[in-house]
Amino acid sequence: MYDRVKDVAALIGRVAVGVVFLAHGLQKWDAGLDGVTNMMSGIGVPLPALSALFLIVLETIGAVAFIAGVALPVLGLLFAVDMVGAIFWVHLDAGLTGQGGYELVLVLGAAALALGFNGGRLSLDHLLLGRRARKAEPQTV
Repeated sequence: MYDRVKDVAALIGRVAVGVVFLAHGLQKWDAGLDGVTNMMSGIGVPLPALSALFLIVLETIGAVAFIAGVALPVLGLLFAVDMVGAIFWVHLDAGLTGQGGYELVLVLGAAALALGFNGGRLSLDHLLLGRRARKAEPQTV
């Protein structure tokens, strides 16, 4: 029973973190590639058009995939990189808890990273890859 509770907790965490990323991704989607590129350029991010495209795709399509539990380790790492960038390029000057501080960004990055490697059995990764991995393991007698 404890394993089921852990799996449900991981699912709830993935949904919560994924919804937050999706909400921010949809804001970027609405702003469009030019709008996000201008924002990236304005704060001094290198390769602003490529960075903008990366953020829009990651925070929309990647967030949906994260919620579903697809490619969790890769997405966890990418979301962590996204949040490290947000901390250093946008939030660092405000401090940890000041107005515009990086506390939420830090928690989102850490949670995405942790859930990326501990997404639970209620994920497409587990459904598609977990069974295959179990079949490949030698059976002990």
